[in-house]
Amino acid sequence: MKTKRKEMIILEELSRAAEPLSGNELMQRIGQRGGDLSERTVRLYLQRFDEEGLTEARGRQGRVITDKGRGELRSGKLISRVGSLSATIDRMTYGMKFDLDKRVGSVVINTAFVPIKAFRDRVKEVCEVFRQGYAMGTLVNLLGEGERIGDEEVPAGHVGFCTVCSVTLNGVLLKAGIPTRSVFSGLLELEAGDATRFVEYISYDSTSIDPLQLFIRSRMTDYSGAIRTGNGVIGAGFREIPEQSYSEAVRIAKRVKDAGLGAFMTIGQPSRDLLNIPVREGSCGVIVIGGLNPVAIFEENGVPVTYHALSGLMEYAELFPYTELAARLE
Repeated sequence: MKTKRKEMIILEELSRAAEPLSGNELMQRIGQRGGDLSERTVRLYLQRFDEEGLTEARGRQGRVITDKGRGELRSGKLISRVGSLSATIDRMTYGMKFDLDKRVGSVVINTAFVPIKAFRDRVKEVCEVFRQGYAMGTLVNLLGEGERIGDEEVPAGHVGFCTVCSVTLNGVLLKAGIPTRSVFSGLLELEAGDATRFVEYISYDSTSIDPLQLFIRSRMTDYSGAIRTGNGVIGAGFREIPEQSYSEAVRIAKRVKDAGLGAFMTIGQPSRDLLNIPVREGSCGVIVIGGLNPVAIFEENGVPVTYHALSGLMEYAELFPYTELAARLE
């Protein structure tokens, strides 16, 4: 089943039901139609639908489709919006103005609204994610109550935690004449601190919600294990760049890291699979650390967080080292 078809079938089954359906009941109904979806896949789609207001959770009973969901189903807008995340990535890539040579200009950021007390309680673990290299660079920013980022305002009792988005790397490469194809975002398994394989991933062309946001909210990450033992599951993105740009990309990766912005985890050899992920002929695979990664610490400890992936552009000069987080929270 194609991704677009999967989404439409789930909404169709919910619209036909006279009562809420659980993930397992949806699986059975889809199976009767000749489809084959895992319970985890159904759960991820439903979580995304909940965020977009297309479905509504009714506790243990399951989900129901909303009026908005029925409108989407009737008009087919869901299909036309699939892939909108890729369009957003492209727009933000072209919109950022960061100059790597001068270290000035705007970069792409993600923002999470975190309860202030919970942040203070977990700030050491958040900093450890950065220290061990599982975060996107080393620079962050904090927004206070009432401050705005894009169209969103930091609510009372919360802090806006801004981290560098991995799309910033796309922009830096583009300004060096290297086009980047964003393929997917997924969960990367670590053993003794080394990346071994992607255990889950979602194509950017198949979603209008940041995949890592869904994985974190589903508590499918394991940063606590990663920072304690080196064995865990973290978020990462997969890109492709032209093979002719390999040497230049390696050079830029070091410079971006020195600027506190980057986390090119691996740049693969031309036309070779990377962690068993096929790479198009004439391209190099690139694995980049997920920008929302530090926020997963809160979800793993039961702290609800509101996410705004690719929330906007921020001047490089406004960012500060993660080592100052504890002091600034006070």
